[in-house]
Amino acid sequence: MLRTLLSKVKESVTSVLPVVAIVLILCATPLVNLTAKEMIVFSVSAVLLIVGISLFNVGADLAMSPMGDYIGSGLTKSKRLSVLLPVAFAMGVLITVAEPDLSVLAEQIAEKVNPTVLIMSVGVGVGAFLLLGVIKIIFKANLSSILLFFYMVTFAVVALLMENNGDFISLSFDSGGVTTGPITAPFIIAIGAGIASTLGGRDSSENSFGLLALCSVGPILTVAILGLSSGGSVQYAVPDYSIADNVIKSFGEEMWTVIKQVTLSLGLISVAFTVLQLTCLKLPMIKIKRIVVGIVYTFAGLVIFLTSVTIGFLPIGYKLGTQLAEVPYALVILGFVLGMVVVLAEPAVHVLNKQVEDVTNRLITKKAMMIALCIGVGISIGLSMLRIWLGFSILYYVIPGYILSLGLSFFVPRLYTAIAFDSGGVASGPLTSTFILPFAIGACLTCQGEGKILENAFGIVAMVAMTPLITIQLLGFRAIVSRNVRNKIAHRRIIAADDNQIINF
Repeated sequence: MLRTLLSKVKESVTSVLPVVAIVLILCATPLVNLTAKEMIVFSVSAVLLIVGISLFNVGADLAMSPMGDYIGSGLTKSKRLSVLLPVAFAMGVLITVAEPDLSVLAEQIAEKVNPTVLIMSVGVGVGAFLLLGVIKIIFKANLSSILLFFYMVTFAVVALLMENNGDFISLSFDSGGVTTGPITAPFIIAIGAGIASTLGGRDSSENSFGLLALCSVGPILTVAILGLSSGGSVQYAVPDYSIADNVIKSFGEEMWTVIKQVTLSLGLISVAFTVLQLTCLKLPMIKIKRIVVGIVYTFAGLVIFLTSVTIGFLPIGYKLGTQLAEVPYALVILGFVLGMVVVLAEPAVHVLNKQVEDVTNRLITKKAMMIALCIGVGISIGLSMLRIWLGFSILYYVIPGYILSLGLSFFVPRLYTAIAFDSGGVASGPLTSTFILPFAIGACLTCQGEGKILENAFGIVAMVAMTPLITIQLLGFRAIVSRNVRNKIAHRRIIAADDNQIINF
């Protein structure tokens, strides 16, 4: 266990240090001016971030992924669809309503839509699409066709939203990213892998992925429909992002808030798993003990991670945005660089990359996945900064982006499509919400003013969730090209060998 933890710490250090290095380098330039207190709080938060990610990754390996896998495989082996499908729907609702990132989104529009109504509606949306995803795995339906249909429906609703309440557009697309957070993503991915591995078959690898992609569509539709049903515009007031005078007290208060959120999230999942264990799964006690230890690691890791990013990274992200926006060209370039390194520190990214490597037997490596994600997220933040600077609608990005990504899905291997659409959910995690989103809000405040924040700053989470769909599918194109080149070389060698035999004869 100690060796595993040390390995995770090493991995976390590699992930977090690039973000810290960029911030420190910027502080040495005239572009950014941080106080000594801000630098100290940020540095301490970075150390805690490393500890939190390490503990979470250990917990995900011990508990979150195995729990999802046991639920998926156990219920599938029982061949009781009457149990599997309702459980899938219920788990989708439970893990969504307890997701901390969703509560943050709900508070943004509390004056227009009751937060409880929003959270429950999004939960039902995720549950319904998780149910659809399970049916898709069981019957081995084509993910690309399903996604194409529901994104067409989504854009039809968004078109109506433009005429009624355009302020909801960015929030709608952002909601698809925040609902697949650090607790939800590993669990849902593992459920899909468990069901697919139990069903087996030639397409079991590609069938393992895609649940997270479908679960991201439901919230977009739900929030867009809520926007249609509410009149007027949404008002947004910039919160106080400054570091508190009493950092210790603020840290303690934030940690207590996070503890309650994480307890609710993990508690709901644990209760549901316990019910299934007693009624259906009947796992041996040694596996249950391992899961309990993993839940403790997950709890500690998430509490430390979420508290540290809120206290140290959120105010620094906001201040970097306000100051870098004074030089718009620098804002776009540095947005690209920050995007490339921030994704390294998203906890669920490492979970997905490991699962991809395991399920595909290293056909797609963690390194290749990370490179594609870094490039994709870097592009998304750079383009988002350009949009904030010039002040145009997110639809100019989202519509062509999804048309391209859905179009690619019909030409690349289905495995890459499923992985790509899942990766969009894990890339838009809590660090994006607590560092990149405040960064965008600060930049928008400088470039466009407070009145344009909801329209131009929000939507950045949606961009982070969209661009990996393209870059990872391009890995599929690369694989096809490489295979064709190898086949041509082998064919030429065979011809050359035959020619030599004829000449020698």
